Amino acid sequence: MTSIVFNGSYITKKNTGIGVVSKDLATALSTNKITTLIPQDIGMKGDIYIPNNLSPGQGLKSHLRRLYWLQKFVPRIMNQLNAEYFLSPLLEAPLFTNIKSIVLAHDLIPLRYPSISSLTLYHLSYVPILLHQAKIILCNSRSTANDLNNFYKVPRRKLFPIKLGFNNQKYYPINTVRKKFFLIIGRHNPHKNLESVVKAFSFAKMNDYKLVFVGEFDQRYTPRLMKIIDEFNVRHLCVWKGWIDDNEKLLLLNECQALIIASLWEGFGLPALEAMACGTPVIASERGALPEVMGKYGYLVNPYDIQSIAFAMKAVINDKTCFEKALHEGPARAASFNWLNTATEITKIIQKID
Repeated sequence: MTSIVFNGSYITKKNTGIGVVSKDLATALSTNKITTLIPQDIGMKGDIYIPNNLSPGQGLKSHLRRLYWLQKFVPRIMNQLNAEYFLSPLLEAPLFTNIKSIVLAHDLIPLRYPSISSLTLYHLSYVPILLHQAKIILCNSRSTANDLNNFYKVPRRKLFPIKLGFNNQKYYPINTVRKKFFLIIGRHNPHKNLESVVKAFSFAKMNDYKLVFVGEFDQRYTPRLMKIIDEFNVRHLCVWKGWIDDNEKLLLLNECQALIIASLWEGFGLPALEAMACGTPVIASERGALPEVMGKYGYLVNPYDIQSIAFAMKAVINDKTCFEKALHEGPARAASFNWLNTATEITKIIQKID
């Protein structure tokens, strides 16, 4: 296979979102003579170590350091290894060089729901140049590919929707009792639509049930969410968990009544896939890429309609066959999302372009 350097700078010891995708994709690609650039406290034999201060957990400063590192040091590494492609699991790569870059696009949330932030500026300035110069643009869904074409006018010939995967060694059905709570995994950003979920939960009047939130406290958004929770008098029914490890996540996914991911938009929706793998019902938004991930599985809702979300929550607890059906259909559906297949597909795309 063509020699490739993989951008593992987003991988940390507490991965979420892109970090999970980066780590699992790097592992799947490792069978194909690929050199991974990765923080020293994470890497393995055969990797090239990079500074630990490039990790995403350190905010804007680490983001700028990472972009500088990409521009300054990656071209040197590429030349030393005589590598042909630079593969990045996110929209970051060296600019204004002769490097052939392959980037993976996840979503365009900052453009769909703009706010005054450094991330929006990044999408308005850096990303358009990157997309223009990239040799191949992988997309985590057809929805994301459409967005890249619509927002940035990227030619369809450069866009390659691929199926991502999940770690089937970490997420699977276990023999445990379902408990009376609904699970929410992810950030508290406005597009996650958590305020509508809280309102729907209150509207459904399920006082025997709880909402369990998994995700780090965000001083920009969490206080507003908690204010809504207090306004609807359901604070005593809400449980807050920060970052959790894989074992606790597996347990929660197998114990909950359903995972709720009623976002206004998702470029993919990894938690929905992990829930399916556990045979857990999923209440998901009908917008964005979630219908691509879900297929005919679970409950698709209008994220702008509180009654639609509340109805789905009621449906889960009232349907006697719900869990049996989910256990039968979920793992089978999730099995079609396989990282080894993803790696093979990427290899074929590169060979086709070459």
